[in-house]
Amino acid sequence: MKTSRRDFAQKSTLGLLGAGFLARVDKVAAAQSPTSSMFDLLRQEASGKSEALLVKPVPGEEGPPAPATDDRLTLEWNKRAVQRFKSKLSELGVNAFLVRNPLNTTYLTGYWHTTTERPEATFMNHDDADPWFMYPALDRDLVHSWWFGSGKTYFDFKDDGSFPNEGKVAQGKTVDSFRFLLEGIKEHGIQGKKIGIDGELYPSESAKAREILPDVEWVNVDPILMDMRIVKTPEELALWRRAYVYFDRAHAFARDYILTHGTDITDYEVRMATELWINSLLYSDLKLANGTPHHGVKTNLELGVRAGPVTAYPHPNQPYFNRIGRGMALQVSGDASIGGYGGENYRMYIIADKAGEFDPHMRKLWEVSQRCCDLQVELQSEGSTCSSVAYKIHKYQVENGVQKYIYHRPAHGSGVEGHQPPYLALGDYTVLQKNMCFSEEPGLFDPESGCGFNWSDTVVTGAKSGYRMSRVPYSKEWCWIKL
Repeated sequence: MKTSRRDFAQKSTLGLLGAGFLARVDKVAAAQSPTSSMFDLLRQEASGKSEALLVKPVPGEEGPPAPATDDRLTLEWNKRAVQRFKSKLSELGVNAFLVRNPLNTTYLTGYWHTTTERPEATFMNHDDADPWFMYPALDRDLVHSWWFGSGKTYFDFKDDGSFPNEGKVAQGKTVDSFRFLLEGIKEHGIQGKKIGIDGELYPSESAKAREILPDVEWVNVDPILMDMRIVKTPEELALWRRAYVYFDRAHAFARDYILTHGTDITDYEVRMATELWINSLLYSDLKLANGTPHHGVKTNLELGVRAGPVTAYPHPNQPYFNRIGRGMALQVSGDASIGGYGGENYRMYIIADKAGEFDPHMRKLWEVSQRCCDLQVELQSEGSTCSSVAYKIHKYQVENGVQKYIYHRPAHGSGVEGHQPPYLALGDYTVLQKNMCFSEEPGLFDPESGCGFNWSDTVVTGAKSGYRMSRVPYSKEWCWIKL
C-alpha cells in the first residue's frame, strides 16, 4: 500500500505533535531568559514568567552548594577515592582489590563504559599507582585513554586467542571469562594473600579461584564501597547541583509551555518541546572537545509528562500520550545528570475545571502529599534513622485519612545508578549521615478517580534538617493552574 506524503507527515513524530510544533517551541523559548549559559544565568535575574518564580536561596540557610564548573569528576578525585578505599582495606589486612560491578569501576577509576554481556573488571594492589583492567577489544580506545596501567584484553564475548583487529582470525576454544580474569591478575602479580572483591563468589567461581589462586583468601568488601558511594563528597554534590540548575529551567519552560498552549497540546508534546529546548542549552555549556572520549560523559536531561488518569499509577504501563484538559492532575517529571550525578525532579499540578475551580478530592491528595514532602526535608537530619522518617510520614498520611491511596515508601536513596541504598522505608534502620541523598516521593494514587500525586527531588541529609537540590516551588501558585 502506497503511503502519501500527507499520511507520512500525519504519522511521523511531527505529525503526532501537531502542525506548528516548532513555532510553539519558539514562542515559549523567546519568553525565557536571554542567555543560554548557566553561568551567566546565575549572575542575572530570570526573565521567564515561571523562571521568575524559582525559589531564591535564603542567606544562612543550609542548602545546596554552588554548581560545579567541571563537566565530570576529575581524575585527581578518582585517585583520592582509590586511596581512601585502599586505606579502609588496609585496616582489614587486605592489600589488593578486584571489582566487577561497573558502578564500582566507574566510582573508583572514572572509567565510564557501556555494560553488555562482555565482562570487564578492575584490579589494583595497594602499591600499584595505576589500575589493571580486563576489557573487550571494542573498548580499547576508551580504557587506554583515561587512567590505565596495564591489563588483559579479549576480542569479544566467548572468544579466546582470536583477534581479527590484529589480523588473527581463528576458531579457538570458548573462553571461560572468570578463569581468564583470574589468570590475568595472577600474571599481573598479587600483593599479599587477601583480595577484596565487591560481592560473593558463586560456588563454581570459588572452585576455579582455589585452583588458580590457591593461597588467596577472598574478602567481600562491597559494603565498604557502598558506604563510600552513599555518602557524597562536596565535588559530587556540586555536580548534582549543576544538573539541577538545568532541571529547574526545564521545569520553568514546561510550565510556560502548558500555560501558553493550554488544552491544544498533549503531555507528549510538552515533554518533547522541553527536552529539545533544554538539552540544546545543556550541551552547549559542556566542554565537549569535538566529541572526543571522556568529555560530557553521562550527561543528559529526560522529561516525563503525564496528564490525566495515567498520573494515578506509580509505575504505569500505558504510554504518556494524552491531551491536556481542564480538571486533570498533571505531572512534570524526569531525571537529569551531569557526569553521572543528578536525580529526579517531579512537580504535581492540578488544572482547574471550566468554571475555574479545583476538584476538592484532588486538592486533598495534593495538600497531604505536598506536606509530606516538607516533612521529609524537616526530618532528614543526621542521626535519625530511615525507618523513623518513614514512620512519621506514613503516620501523617494515615492521620489525614488517605491510607487507601498509599502505594509505596516515601523515598529511595539516590546515586549514579538511580535507586541506591538506603531507603526511607519502615524496615530500614540505617542511621542517616550528612550528605546522604534521597528522592522525595510520598505519593498518593487514586485509580478510581483517575488522579495521583507523586513528587520527587533530591533531598540531601544535613546536620539539623535536609535540603533540596531543586529551586522549583512546591507552592499552589506554581502547581494550581488555570488554562
